[in-house]
Amino acid sequence: MEEVQRYDSFSDGVKACVPTMLGYMGIGFAAGVVEKGVGLSLLEILLLSLFVYAGSGQFIICGLLAIHAPISTIILTVFLVNSRHFLMSLSVTSYFKPNSILNNIGIGSLLTDESYGVLVTALQEKRPLTVKWMHGLNVAAYFTWVLANVCGGLLGQFIPDPNRFGLDFALTAMFLGLCLFQIELPLKKRTQQTLQVVTSVVIALILFMRFTSAEIAVIAATLIGCLIGTVTHDA
Repeated sequence: MEEVQRYDSFSDGVKACVPTMLGYMGIGFAAGVVEKGVGLSLLEILLLSLFVYAGSGQFIICGLLAIHAPISTIILTVFLVNSRHFLMSLSVTSYFKPNSILNNIGIGSLLTDESYGVLVTALQEKRPLTVKWMHGLNVAAYFTWVLANVCGGLLGQFIPDPNRFGLDFALTAMFLGLCLFQIELPLKKRTQQTLQVVTSVVIALILFMRFTSAEIAVIAATLIGCLIGTVTHDA
């Protein structure tokens, strides 16, 4: 008998986070190696992963530090790269609106691309989930990321080229897995609409990337996909 996924307790959230945690172990370790390579101390690596908590953002910070970019450039670049989080948070605001402001701040502060993907998949199953479940999902991912970064900083000197082991592909593989999980159910229920949305997003992304940065292209393509999904929802 197939086990039914539960969305009630903190521990249920942790269980739902296991695939994300496995991915974070690899990419977080690679981030720690890179951070150590640009001269950051273990304390700085710890603080960076605690307060920035963004894989792409942290890699960008390391790259800009390596070329001695000004602080203003680093801040602006990381802000633009992570501006997509506004869209993710807004899309789930209505679901968590009845909860306290502190709970919502906690959810929004630790929401990542991966935890958002797990959340959206859970919402598509139309099963009630709790704030405790969401906190379990977010907190498990958060501490896994921090621990992986620190381990990378500690052991990075023994692995001069982490890309040899495919650690650089861990994040891409995790995104692909989450994407497949996220579109599996809509593809079965609304095949035509789902294909229209996915196709429009891909085309928009390719076109926008010819004229603007990848970060802006992702946001623009996402908005177009949302618009087409809304228009065709009841069509």
